[in-house]
Amino acid sequence: MKLALFQVDSFTRETFKGNPACVVPLDFWLSDEILLNIAKENAVAETAFFVINNDRVHLRWFTPEIEMDLCGHATLAAAHVLKTCLSYSGKDIVFTTLSGDLLVTEQDGLYTLNFPSRKPLVSELPEIIKNALNIQPAIVLKSRDYVLVYNSEQEIKDIKIDRQVFDQINLDPGGVVVTAKGEEYDFVSRYFTPQSSILEDPVTGSSHCSLIPYWSARLQKSEMKAIQLSERTGVLYCTDKGSSVLIAGYAKTYAIGALWTE
Repeated sequence: MKLALFQVDSFTRETFKGNPACVVPLDFWLSDEILLNIAKENAVAETAFFVINNDRVHLRWFTPEIEMDLCGHATLAAAHVLKTCLSYSGKDIVFTTLSGDLLVTEQDGLYTLNFPSRKPLVSELPEIIKNALNIQPAIVLKSRDYVLVYNSEQEIKDIKIDRQVFDQINLDPGGVVVTAKGEEYDFVSRYFTPQSSILEDPVTGSSHCSLIPYWSARLQKSEMKAIQLSERTGVLYCTDKGSSVLIAGYAKTYAIGALWTE
């Protein structure tokens, strides 16, 4: 079976920046085993698969290891492919997912994801994570992910992970996001996933479901601009809407091709 394959850099206007995601449109759902094997073969953080059914687009996300319940950059990539490569005619895109219906709007190349808010609560840091960090956080919070708040942007840049220790913890499907008030941006972050083939995710839309409500309350503003300080970097335009968050960014098509399954 021949399938179309698109690779998109999300949360950026530049090739080789942002977070790469693969997008595979389907006429019908293949087995989970095949979907996972395709994601493994693609070897990027996330592969998005979708099936169009009337005015709804059924969307699923797979890492090379597992199916995810929510992914920002691959959702943005899927919307970008629908709009720019597949001539999707709807003004807005409604994705049906494991996290419910997700609305994506597009204007002048800027894609806005309407995602659920996941306000993090005060928590304790497991010893394994503490021992894996070279710098300890000032505040520990948790939602799906552990949210570790630091005192400065420089500390975020200087953080190193002892992977041998870090991989002893199982946060499936979550991870650890480190964050601080930004110098040029409202806030900055980095994201790490234990037991994953890709330790540091370049730009993590889903982590901003927790970062946005936290920083909105702390900075006393509902609209913010954020940057993820990975090697590739990526910029996110953020809005706190209370029960939901708006996460906006640009995308750049990197490659268009095909794949074959047995």
